[in-house]
Amino acid sequence: MTDTLIELKDVAKGFKSTDGSLRTVLERVDFRLAKGEIVALLGQSGSGKSTLLRIMAGLIPADAGDVRYRGQPLFGPAQGIAMVFQSFALFPWLTVQQNVELGLEAAGVGEAERAQRAEAAIELIGLAGFEGALPRELSGGMRQRVGLARALVMQPAVLLMDEAFSALDVLTGERLRNEILELWDGGQMPTQAMLVVSHNIEEAVMMADRVLIFASNPGRVRAELPITLARPRRADSAEVRLLIDEVYRLMTSAAPIDGAPGAAEEPAKPHLSDRLPEADVGRMESLLELLAGEPFKGRADLPQLAEESELTDEDLLPLADALHRLGLARLSGGDLFMTSLGHRYVEGSHEFRREIFGQQLLAHVPLAAFIRHSLEQEAHGELKEEPFLKLLMDSMDAAEAERVLRVAIEWARYGEVFEYDFHTGLIHLPEADEG
Repeated sequence: MTDTLIELKDVAKGFKSTDGSLRTVLERVDFRLAKGEIVALLGQSGSGKSTLLRIMAGLIPADAGDVRYRGQPLFGPAQGIAMVFQSFALFPWLTVQQNVELGLEAAGVGEAERAQRAEAAIELIGLAGFEGALPRELSGGMRQRVGLARALVMQPAVLLMDEAFSALDVLTGERLRNEILELWDGGQMPTQAMLVVSHNIEEAVMMADRVLIFASNPGRVRAELPITLARPRRADSAEVRLLIDEVYRLMTSAAPIDGAPGAAEEPAKPHLSDRLPEADVGRMESLLELLAGEPFKGRADLPQLAEESELTDEDLLPLADALHRLGLARLSGGDLFMTSLGHRYVEGSHEFRREIFGQQLLAHVPLAAFIRHSLEQEAHGELKEEPFLKLLMDSMDAAEAERVLRVAIEWARYGEVFEYDFHTGLIHLPEADEG
């Protein structure tokens, strides 16, 4: 189609793990970005969203599939595609003006034109008067504006934003997001399409014409939600709240949505190499206690729960996932329900909670059960952590394997399933179970 700017067909990407095995990050990704639209991409950490953006930006190649920009194969960075990063990525020894001019200088643009275009971009994003400031003299919001100006000064057809607001405080991020939308809707943005990667569901609904839900392990588009509401949108309007509810439902569905209303959500069977959610036991218990009390009484709409708990989507969803995995709560249709066991858990003593937590961990987290069984086969009831890390690295990279094992150890220590010596790296049975 003539209005297509970026198109991906059957794209795959993998990386070699430390043991030499290939870890698939993206698989069978189909995507199209057209002129005049803003698309938001939501998914869990580690699902491959940033890798996908870097492929679209031409920063890394796909291993398989077709990647095209304006109908032509993309083999490297394209002049019409710019990217804004979460980390600002400014050179601290350069002024605002010099940071914004960098891309133009690399493209061979003359000094006078560089200065003129940089000044226009700086004014556009609201930093006029700060051209000579160094990054250390700016607030986080102002530094991100510089990163945005550096992208826009290239007058890109496509703007890719990778968690561009997540490093900012809530009010600053919301203000910058609204200003970008005002420029976009007012026709002042030089870009023709935007792809926004985010963890913030409300942000995605407020900005986008389409929201894509990305699955993990490997990453792929599993659901799409068109949004036809006119901008500007009111976050507290009934229409926006319904859309946010729907995105939560899609995000927490146990299986890909097939498009049929009321389609069954088949629970995925637990596996030894499951990527356990980053969920602290104390925060899990606090969330469960909040769910049990007023006004929820055991059942909560996730957006309302996020508001009441003051948790971000990035924090809330892993906690809800963990409670679901352990059978203390159930995720369904974008709501979180306490199970009967969850009610007993909240009402129980500290010792009772630890006992139930350990039982559920062994029943529903195969990695914990496997480690416990392995320890029971050893005469001294202890093993080094390395074999379990190597086992996990068959299906994930070293950093993710370490994270997953750390979560399993934290949960197991609380549930008295096994212990861990931080000095020696040894995993061992609790003292009461030894011998």
